[in-house]
Amino acid sequence: MTDAGTDALPVFLDIEASGFGAGSYPIEVGCVLPDGRTLCCLVRPPDGWRHWDASAESIHHITRDVLMQHGLPVEEVVCRLDEALRGREVYSDAWGNDYAWLSRLYDEADRVPRFRLRSLRELLNEDQAARWHGVKQAVAEELHTTRHRASNDARVLQTTYARLRAQAAIERRT
Repeated sequence: MTDAGTDALPVFLDIEASGFGAGSYPIEVGCVLPDGRTLCCLVRPPDGWRHWDASAESIHHITRDVLMQHGLPVEEVVCRLDEALRGREVYSDAWGNDYAWLSRLYDEADRVPRFRLRSLRELLNEDQAARWHGVKQAVAEELHTTRHRASNDARVLQTTYARLRAQAAIERRT
């Protein structure tokens, strides 16, 4: 299934994690849909997920205690993602990390995603890729995304892509 219409914005996904490297796992998954609706879920770590990096916590400001109190069980997060994203192409700006964390989430639930995670780079031409970081920084400032959280980050990604796409359309007409 693809999104209706050629003007529909792609779905963007972002994952906050317990840290980087071996043993790290997803603690929050957020996405923004073509119509601007968001889905964001804190993940309650299963007993075997013990890795915790204080420097990662200092960025996303999500404590392990918050996850244990307010996080959803892995199976529920997976169900919510599949329901919202079924059959869609979903884009990430950190595909390698997000793919590994999404795999860890789905492996824990003994399921496979009902959507396909792709790299943001597949959407961008060379000019857009070169301008990406500058435009993204401007968008983040305009949207006042002071909290580094998954759904906020996904919205910044989608808005940045929309702006670059609009700029490319204007350039084609001139």
